[in-house]
Formats: sequence, structure tokens, C-alpha cells
Amino acid sequence: MKKVYYLSTCDTCSRILKQLKLKERGFQLQDIKTKPITKTQLEEMKDLAGSYEALFSRVALKYKALAVKPTKESEYKTLILGEYTFLRRPVIIAGKNIFVGNKKGTIEEAEKALS
Repeated sequence: MKKVYYLSTCDTCSRILKQLKLKERGFQLQDIKTKPITKTQLEEMKDLAGSYEALFSRVALKYKALAVKPTKESEYKTLILGEYTFLRRPVIIAGKNIFVGNKKGTIEEAEKALS
């Protein structure tokens, strides 16, 4: 599978998509704002990433507004499925490889794996 979960209104996601030439490489792009991720898709991401926590964004404004922070895997899963901003973006899946987030090291790893 070659898929990217991203947010089209995010400049960082757009920059990474262009930098890695993901569309040209045949990746299927899914804008999670207009086409929310499904439970099955999230479970597939979790299987590759190792946990729902690894997919969770703590920099989302809505995270800062939470009265009670998640501590259990089931809580991370519920929050991600309920609000797209809780998914760290972009999520790039290339076969059995997954790259989550926009940190420089993550993008460099993705670039190497895709070359």
C-alpha cells in the first residue's frame, strides 16, 4: 500500500508532499478533513506504528484544551477517530513502512526509504 493521510490546509503537509513527490510516486492521498479516517484505517496505522499514542498529536490546539489528557490506548484511539486534528500529520505508508509526523528526521527517513 502507498498512502498518505494529510491535511490539505496545512502548509507543512503540502511542502512535504511536494518534497517527497508522493503524488508523482503513485501514492494515494487522503485529506483527513474532507474524508475522515475510518476505524479500519486507524487500526492499520496502529499496527504499523505500534500504538495509537505514536499517531497522536500533542501539539493540536484541541489537545491543550482537553480537561483530562489521554493515558490509555483506547482513549487515544477515540480522540483520533473523533477529531482529525489529533492525528499527527502527515502519515505516510509505503508497504510495511510508516512515517508519522513532520519532524526533520522522520521526513529524511521517508526520503531514504522511498529512493
